[in-house]
Amino acid sequence: MARRREPRVRRAVPGDARALARLRYEFRSEIAPPVEPEAKFVARCARWMAARLRRRGAWRGWVVEDANGEPIGGAWLQLIEKLPNPVAETELHGYVTNLYLQPSFRGQGIGGRLLDALLAECTREAVDAVILWPTPRSRSLYERNGFAVRDDLLERR
Repeated sequence: MARRREPRVRRAVPGDARALARLRYEFRSEIAPPVEPEAKFVARCARWMAARLRRRGAWRGWVVEDANGEPIGGAWLQLIEKLPNPVAETELHGYVTNLYLQPSFRGQGIGGRLLDALLAECTREAVDAVILWPTPRSRSLYERNGFAVRDDLLERR
């Protein structure tokens, strides 16, 4: 009997941009009603994502593929350059965003594998601190992976 292939986490390439944009639409539409038509958003977002994936700059993307090679999730990491620092602290922060899996794939450890890929990149890049804004549902995933609520971070909206 053929063994079923596990979902695969890999670095995204520009050709993944349209699928990642559709997943972004799914993710954000779960949180709040969209105010932009799906086709318009996907086209706009795919252009943005493809440009950043081509550049190899501050933004890095990952995609998760199911056993058939279909995209079922993804995540993004932005490396944020800090000012030069004379103390024992590296000069990059990492911002994790849009970690998303389609609902039928949640609760199987795939999100943890996806987060591991982003955190490994942070280690390779000598990132000082990794920040994110979790959804209520994702909070336990991040806490299991060493993230904690801080009392020294201020936010203004």
